[in-house]
This record gives sequence, structure tokens and C-alpha cells, in this order.
Amino acid sequence: MKTHKKLLTSQLRWLLALCIILAFIPSTYAQNIANYVEVKGTIAESDSKDDIAKATVTLMGTNLSTVSNNEGEFALKIPATDTKKQLKITALGFNEKIILLPENLKKLLKIKLDYSIISLDPANLVAYTDAKALVKKVLNKRKDNYLGDKTVMTAFYRETIKKRSKNASLAEAVVNIYKQPNANSKKDQIRLVKSRKDTDYSKLDTIALKLQGGPFSTLYVDVMKYPEYIFSPETMDAYTFRFGKVSEINGENVFVVRFKQRGEVLTPLYEGSLYIGASSLALVKATYALKLDNTNEVNEMFVRRKPSDVKIKPRNISYEVNYREKNGRWVYGYSKADLSFEVKRKRRLFKSIYTLSCEMAVTDWQLATSNTSWEGNGEIDEYIIMADQNLGFGDPEFWGTYNVIEPEKSIESAIKKIQRRLERSEDRASLGGK
Repeated sequence: MKTHKKLLTSQLRWLLALCIILAFIPSTYAQNIANYVEVKGTIAESDSKDDIAKATVTLMGTNLSTVSNNEGEFALKIPATDTKKQLKITALGFNEKIILLPENLKKLLKIKLDYSIISLDPANLVAYTDAKALVKKVLNKRKDNYLGDKTVMTAFYRETIKKRSKNASLAEAVVNIYKQPNANSKKDQIRLVKSRKDTDYSKLDTIALKLQGGPFSTLYVDVMKYPEYIFSPETMDAYTFRFGKVSEINGENVFVVRFKQRGEVLTPLYEGSLYIGASSLALVKATYALKLDNTNEVNEMFVRRKPSDVKIKPRNISYEVNYREKNGRWVYGYSKADLSFEVKRKRRLFKSIYTLSCEMAVTDWQLATSNTSWEGNGEIDEYIIMADQNLGFGDPEFWGTYNVIEPEKSIESAIKKIQRRLERSEDRASLGGK
């Protein structure tokens, strides 16, 4: 048990660090699209009409892509010269769809995806009867199944902090990622290209919550690049593995392996699902959550510091990562982390519920040149805490040609409130200057 605890303390601290403190209240690899058009739409199930979140939308023949938000909405900015190309829409459990761009590009696309019909080769069922052995094989095939070249990725990052349902903090950024191959032990590097943040501390009730790590908090969720944060030779035996219901993506059958920590293991570990291509043995998606029974150890892992009169109880700590296929190889495409905590101060009757979320989607990528290096050249630190900088919230064209994850209604509402607050501040400053 002590071995597991030691490993978890050193490994998992990078997945997401939460700082709780008492409070009184341009890049070389930027997207280069001189003239572009924006295609918008919604993605839903063809039968139930339910929204499909985190579906990938790709401009075929390019690496330009985005993902749909939780309300099934997406927007993709593409070069004006590529309007005759097709869009490919993929989502786990659905048949992929390829569509031509409409003549009227201002028309909202309404895309319906059909559930896939699973037809698994019986030979595969016989070949893989040991779920744990399959996971080990997937980890061993990382070099074969994933892009073996260094890449420079453009990605969009968003983090939010809410007190119950009220948005208290919103940060967004376009970043460049210098992505190392999975077989390379070197860590990935990140540069900030453009960012904005606003925090309304009055909504945080004298407790200021900050996410340490910024974009790294989502990048380190990449299981295939950083498997040691969940599965290492020492921790593999602390889990049980079993097969779940088979799924499908991109026309390939997908094994679902469910895992959870053994009952006798007291150190907090994970439980979740791994989605593995039946023929390629590539991990195409993973979802997992930290077991929260041992509150004290969970707090040690995630809470860097707090006031002595504050008691914190974790409610949810979960992650998701998705990969995209390109010419038979898979690349990191999207990841997300969600945390929820109860915070109670002594001598106060009620407790507060805080929710922290961050997500990052790769919107473009290219192979790095042989002499590409960012060492000491503007990369951000993995301990970064996104700084307050509301510059840009009043500018509807702030992101320019960069692709972003479409804001959901709650985020749109938060941005509008920030804009109104900025306008009032400008008005007061103008009056004071007269």
C-alpha cells in the first residue's frame, strides 16, 4: 500500500492541481489563414434528436478540426479557397458522415448521425478474453499506433470556475503545443499565443480558487503519452479489468474495457472505461474518475494550500481524452478535466459547492521541422496559473482566424456579463475624467 501511495503522490499530482487560498477581495506557429469563412452547425442523433457532444468535425484533406460543445454546436473556420472540400464528422458509437459544404456558407448545418451497427469478428472475441492483457498490449503498441513524429499543434483551451451554477471565472486561450512522440520520454511544451481571463471574486465568497497548470492540466490527461499517471508496471496490479459492451468509431469495432481499483487498495486510484480499436489495438478514447473514499489523501493530492478554518470535501474528479485517426495513425485530439468540491468555513451554517472544469481541443497540426526547439524560447511553465487579463472580452473578433470550441449558453451568458461589467467600468472612468 505504501508503494502505491508513493507512486500516486509523485505521478498524479500533475493531472490537475487545485490551489485554494483565502482572498479578500504572437507565435511562429500561429494559424495562417489570410481569407477564411466560418461554417457553423449542430450535431444530433438521427433518432432521438439528442445533441452529440465532443463529435469531431474535420475539413477533409487538411488537419483543421474542432469538436462540438455539450449542446452539439460547432463552428469551423476554413480557408476561403477550400469551400469545395468536404467535412467529416465522427463520434464514438455512430457511423461517420461526410458532407459537402453548402453553397450558402451562412446557412446553419444540421447534421444527424446514425447509431452504428456492431458486427464484431468472432475471431477477435476468441483472441482477446483477458481484458488486462489487452490493456498491456495497447500500452506496448503505442509506438506503432500513434504518430511517431514530433508535431506542432494549435489548440484551444478553456477553463471555468463556478460557485454552484454561477460562473465566477472564465479563462480562454489559443496555444501552440510542441508534441513529442509517445515513445519519447521528453515532456510536451506549450506556448501561449493569445489568452483572456476574467474572475468575479465577489461570487467566490472570499475564497479564491485557482487552477494550477492551465493547459498542462488537460495535456497531461493524454493517457498514451503519459500512461504512468494512471497505469504503471507497479499500479497495474491494483486494478481489476473486464470487458464491456462493444462500440464503433470510423467503421472500426471498438472494445470497451472497464477498470477499477481493487477493494483492498486504500490509496485513491481510478475507475473508468478504455475504448480500444479491435483491429488496430489503438486507444481511441478514455474516460476515468478518481475514487474519493479517502478524502484526506485526495485533498493532499489536489489542494495545495487553504485557510485553516476551511474544510474541503471532494465530490467529483473525472477526466476524458479522445484521439483522432490520420492515415492509419492516431493523434491526441481532445481532453477534459472536471472537479467538484464542497467548501465549508467554520462558524458558517451553509457549505458552498465549487466546480472547476477545463478542456482543450486540437484545431490544427503540422509535422515539426528537424531543428524545431522551444527550449528557453517562450514556453510556459507547467505550474502556470492563468493570469487575470480581461482584454478581448469586448472584441467579437478577438480570436481572428483561430478555431475555438463554441461557447455553450452558460458561457455565452458569462461573457455577456463580463462585457456589461467592462462597459460600466469604462463609463465610470469616462465620467471621472471629465
